[in-house]
Amino acid sequence: MIPGESAGLRIPPHSEDAERGVLGSILLDPAGSLDKCLAKRLGPDSFYDRRHQALYEQLLDMSQANVPMDALTIGEWLKNKNTLDKVGGYDYLVQLQDSTLVPAHVEFYCDLVMEKKLYRTLIEKSSESIDKAYKGEEEAAHLINAAQEELFALSAHGAEKIPDWKDSVREAFIEIENTDPTQVVTGVTSGLTDLNKLTGGLQKTDMIVLAARPAMGKTSLALNIAENAALGTKGDPVPVAVFSLEMSREQLVKRMLFSNARIGAYKLKDGRGMTKDEHGRLTRAVDQLSKAKIYIDDTPGLEAVEMRSRARRLKERYGIGLVVIDYLQLMNYSKFANDGRQRETMAISGAVKAMAKELDVPVIVLSQLSRAAESTGDNIPKLSHLRDSGAIEQDADMVWLLYRPSYYAKGDDRNSDNLAVLDVAKYRHGATGEVKLSFIREYTRFEDRAEFDDQFDPGES
Repeated sequence: MIPGESAGLRIPPHSEDAERGVLGSILLDPAGSLDKCLAKRLGPDSFYDRRHQALYEQLLDMSQANVPMDALTIGEWLKNKNTLDKVGGYDYLVQLQDSTLVPAHVEFYCDLVMEKKLYRTLIEKSSESIDKAYKGEEEAAHLINAAQEELFALSAHGAEKIPDWKDSVREAFIEIENTDPTQVVTGVTSGLTDLNKLTGGLQKTDMIVLAARPAMGKTSLALNIAENAALGTKGDPVPVAVFSLEMSREQLVKRMLFSNARIGAYKLKDGRGMTKDEHGRLTRAVDQLSKAKIYIDDTPGLEAVEMRSRARRLKERYGIGLVVIDYLQLMNYSKFANDGRQRETMAISGAVKAMAKELDVPVIVLSQLSRAAESTGDNIPKLSHLRDSGAIEQDADMVWLLYRPSYYAKGDDRNSDNLAVLDVAKYRHGATGEVKLSFIREYTRFEDRAEFDDQFDPGES
């Protein structure tokens, strides 16, 4: 800061010449220049000079009213709206026209005006954050995340443009024509054949809720899918981000290694150790998983806003194509905490869906089912068994309900077979249905169900 200069006395960034250039271009070529300004998303608040704000707003009103625009009609319109003096009078309109040499440069003028507008907005948002930090009424972490949201919105400003409808139709037609009818997976692969067939893979912007009662294996299934997606099992590989709010990074990595090597982790716990063959399989698993691009964040009790911010950075840095969250009920949203858990869960669910759309990737979020799922007689879960189901079910594009029938059997029949059922109970873009999988409890792994699995030997488990 220059000595003696106060931030409050500084003149906000603006370009009077560029603002005059925009308005002068419109006065010289109303239809063509105004269309170019609108394409640049220029609004009245983009101007710093209040005269320019008022004049541009009136020009927009004339355009929307389909009033022919020339020097005479614009002057009469302003006079009838009692805004002629507010914009500087007839003399100022003449000055604007005379100061503009070529209306064809209007896009360049617009860019300068928008650039200065962004500077002013950045100063405004930063000042608000500074004021809140001085007051100390909110948690510092929440202020940082909120500031990141504001800055990200600014960085994306102007980049968002609604595509022309004709272009959208043509692009969709080209995509349909170029689609290989034999290609099963059009999204991120789950690595599971029947699930890929039913869903076409995990689609961009989709929020996928994987719900189950405890001990059904929902974390194992999510990790198996994350591994398959990162390795490109039955599809193209993509970088994967895993937010684990319950288990540590070390626990997850060990679990994935044992699962990939098809070795029971219990062997290290009971002192028996591994055989030479098992050690070889584990070594191969290390080599294979080392090639996968998986990024694990095991920060406990993450705020929904903070998780979204971290996911955004992972997307920018590593180009992640899939996000896995384990699990929704362990997330927080302090802003709504005092409104009750149901309202907080609604906000969390909405934030997860917004994250999927913003990052343009599928997001799998694990969720618990209520005890009601085990009081139905058949123990088969339903959508209504989702905890705080209203918000979660509404936001989700897909809901997967996982259960293992033999888990609820009595005596020796409990876990007597390896059948697992993944019920795609909701699918916004396609048909629902059940997918049968095999769950190998020994190394907590879900696999495609083969024919021999239906004659599963209880002694194998």
